[in-house]
Amino acid sequence: MNWEIIGEIQRITVFSPLAVSHGNLALNLFKIVALAAFGAAGVLAILIWNKNLTTKVTHIRLVVQIVSFAAFFYLFTFLFSFLYLLIIVFAVTIVLGRLFCGWFCPFGFLMDLEAMARKAFKIRYRLLPDKLNRILHQSRYYILLFFLLLPTVLWLSNPPGSLRFAELMASLLGGPFAPYGILIAPMMPFIVPWKSGAISVFTINLTYPYVSEFVVFIRQNLWQVSAVAFVGLMLAGSFFVRRFWCRFCPTGASLAVVNRFKGLKWAPLLHLDKDEKKCTKCGVCKRVCSSQVTDVYEQKGGKINTSMCMLCLRCAEICPYEDALKLKFGNKTVFKSRNWLEPATSK
Repeated sequence: MNWEIIGEIQRITVFSPLAVSHGNLALNLFKIVALAAFGAAGVLAILIWNKNLTTKVTHIRLVVQIVSFAAFFYLFTFLFSFLYLLIIVFAVTIVLGRLFCGWFCPFGFLMDLEAMARKAFKIRYRLLPDKLNRILHQSRYYILLFFLLLPTVLWLSNPPGSLRFAELMASLLGGPFAPYGILIAPMMPFIVPWKSGAISVFTINLTYPYVSEFVVFIRQNLWQVSAVAFVGLMLAGSFFVRRFWCRFCPTGASLAVVNRFKGLKWAPLLHLDKDEKKCTKCGVCKRVCSSQVTDVYEQKGGKINTSMCMLCLRCAEICPYEDALKLKFGNKTVFKSRNWLEPATSK
């Protein structure tokens, strides 16, 4: 296989949004500040005016998702090292768990929008059997392992011509490193500055996560059919099953395996904690979870050790018992459940 050709295709079709000008430094800084200001203003407005304890965190998360969506679009208008982005996401997982999946992932945002649309039409969501749900969640690790090892196989079967070229391919996730592109696919914004693998609507280029990978890895006469079938399946699945893709997304694989080792029990630092004495087993945490996590309900108390939780905090937000569920960073409480069934009393 000619890695030079594959690498060039990869840069042209997926990893080279060079058509968009970087602009001057002042303009770029202004965009970043404006985006951050919009997010801060939205969060502040919700904290001040939203008095409903059962929706406040949900609305804050929506603002964060919107800002993150715009931030990823802005990020993908630059040519940068996708390998570094991938390393950062997985490194942050050590500290923050799957917070990225619940609050920042563009693909997750799309699935949440579908859930809102379904709710507006008053269509009930479908629940997967618990056993099947756990199997899908566990499959993430096998999928992740496959894509982590595949570049080694491709390298050994046909190594790049030079170390310098290999470094370039690694930085752009091209050549033998192209399979790693699958792992950043959920971060791909739905409005992109390039045309390859996208549909232009009124000069706006629309795409979908993983479609760019279809362009690179599937034969020219099949990629469009395969991409349309995938998008249709994901849209339909996510409409009826909450966070459908998140259940087996390899990018969402967290440290569920790593923190089983004695020296890494602390990982991740950001986690949910349950007070068994204050829990009445009402089951509301299990019913509201978008990825059908049952560990919060089933575990007796203490740190919730599960890789299935995306830390969206819906369970802690809707839990009606004071301090029964807490979001902790290490030993410090960041957020806790409140008794929203009764009005707060001043002391």
